[in-house]
Amino acid sequence: MPQYMVIETFRPGCRAQVYERFHRQGRLLPAGLVYLNSWLEQDGDRCFQLMETHDPALFEIWTRAWGDLVIFEIVPLGEKPAR
Repeated sequence: MPQYMVIETFRPGCRAQVYERFHRQGRLLPAGLVYLNSWLEQDGDRCFQLMETHDPALFEIWTRAWGDLVIFEIVPLGEKPAR
């Protein structure tokens, strides 16, 4: 399944609201958009999420649910390099 790196930048002053919504409602992912893993930047203002989907249009549905608190960059990933 195609993978994507999602870079979330929390809007200024919204970090607490992001975590409050997440704890109350979860990730709010539509069916077919799969969360794999995430990492938080050291200062806590950005989150990097590895996700996968066969339907990239699902990102639009998901980002609308968070767009008031988060700015998104969605980067399609290529194949893993051979070792």
